[in-house]
Amino acid sequence: MDETTAFDAVRSSTLEVLPELDPAAVTPDRSLSDLGANSIDRTEITTLAMERLDVSVPVTELQGVRDIAALVRLLRKHG
Repeated sequence: MDETTAFDAVRSSTLEVLPELDPAAVTPDRSLSDLGANSIDRTEITTLAMERLDVSVPVTELQGVRDIAALVRLLRKHG
């Protein structure tokens, strides 16, 4: 899986959970919290992205994710 595929999965998941969000705001350097996602939203976004990419990431590894770029790297690592 390439970086674009992983980013697209995170972006589409983010926009599904936060439909009022401007798509241009979803950039690699932003965190999901910066975009207005609460802890439940972040879990849902991550779960949706993993389902879209058919990957599984241990919960312990997700705790260190600080921005969308880090999430994309983690999804690619497990993809």
